[in-house]
Amino acid sequence: MSTRTIKIFIAASILATFAGSNWAQEETKLPLNKRAQTSYTLTDLGLVGPSPGPLVITKDGLIAESVPVSDAWHAAISFLGRTPIDLAKNGGLGGPNSAAFGVNEPGQAAGEAETVESNSEDFCAYGTQHVCAAFIWQNGVMRELSVLKDEHGEVGRNAAAKGINVWGEVAGVAENTTPDSTCPPYDPASFQYQAYQAKPVLWANGKIRELPTSGTDSNGNAFRDPAGVAFRINDRGEAVGTTGTCAGFTGFAYVSGLHATLWKADGSVVDLGNLGGIATPPPGSGLGNFGNFAYYVNSRGDVVGTSGTSDGSAHAFLWTPEKLIQDVGTVQTNANTPADAASIGLAISDLDDIGGVSFPANANALPRAFLRPHGGTPVDLNTLVTENPADLYLFTVCSINSRGEIVGLALDTEGNFHGYLATPNDGAADSSAESSAESRSSRFEYAWKVLRDRLGPFRAGLR
Repeated sequence: MSTRTIKIFIAASILATFAGSNWAQEETKLPLNKRAQTSYTLTDLGLVGPSPGPLVITKDGLIAESVPVSDAWHAAISFLGRTPIDLAKNGGLGGPNSAAFGVNEPGQAAGEAETVESNSEDFCAYGTQHVCAAFIWQNGVMRELSVLKDEHGEVGRNAAAKGINVWGEVAGVAENTTPDSTCPPYDPASFQYQAYQAKPVLWANGKIRELPTSGTDSNGNAFRDPAGVAFRINDRGEAVGTTGTCAGFTGFAYVSGLHATLWKADGSVVDLGNLGGIATPPPGSGLGNFGNFAYYVNSRGDVVGTSGTSDGSAHAFLWTPEKLIQDVGTVQTNANTPADAASIGLAISDLDDIGGVSFPANANALPRAFLRPHGGTPVDLNTLVTENPADLYLFTVCSINSRGEIVGLALDTEGNFHGYLATPNDGAADSSAESSAESRSSRFEYAWKVLRDRLGPFRAGLR
């Protein structure tokens, strides 16, 4: 399997960990969502790049993604699924691969790009071992962002930008010059390798600032985790992510998250708590533990992420300053079937609509993109799609803007991942949409098996 193909499925392997687990869960007596659900029309955004699909859609419809170019992938942005703009067409930062992880309304984009320099690590996780640089793109120019520097003037080599707000402030991760003893030893069977501490950072006006990590030791005393990453930043300057220990590449970063974290605009750090445990893949899966993490923060300061539960599962959570951490739950298709076993929270709109992926208890069943409208309960987004010309199965919800437009990851009948755009219709979904979703799910079971078989050798190589 080529490293490019493997990288495309990195995020999918994380999702497959949940789907392949044997978590058991008693039927949860949750009230089903009875409110009329908006229906959606689907637009195929094409095969996904090395990033796990289109990750962000802004209020004005700009989408951050990556596109195939020759034998590589380039960072790109598009407007509501129209022809993407290749952000690396002028050479990028010199290396072959790049990806855009964030975009703002003025059209600035942020992400990661390989340089021409070689590297013993593989921070960008393309399997090429090029130095990985954080970038900001504006008006046709991709500019490399600064890296961390120690007191002796030595600089860390790698960094990646993850999110950007309307003011051009960027959240991400950068390594320093301190070897991280919590990193797994080098394994030649895995093309990912991390040796130094990876720290959560912010860039403002081109200058980098390291963010504090959180945590407590076994006695409850304050303790700073050695690693962390900031995924998103809102227009108030609040960033969210995770802090913990070094890990093999988890599909999100080289960090196994112990603490879902919020960094306030004043620089203070808030441990968002958990739902009773640490999100841990099942024993024997071979996958690194990505743990608890906060992934998205909206303009109100409300946060969505994933946490371990007291029964050993993992659920999406919503954290608000007023009510703190709350369990979002999982999809329950009807009153006669048990709720799904696990979920991951990846998106929250300014209206507190939440999205992500929900995992049935049956290890062979398809995971499904979920949408939880504000005040409702999680619903399988596939049941709300009335127009689906590309015949795709919706796998994740990655971003929801204030107009209700959704982007995420979808599966085709051959086991390939596509990006999608779901646009709200004027009318509500009816029973025919739900029936169509059930039929599509059964038809895609083979595609899901094909994908999981492809992941087999790669999953065994992760630690």
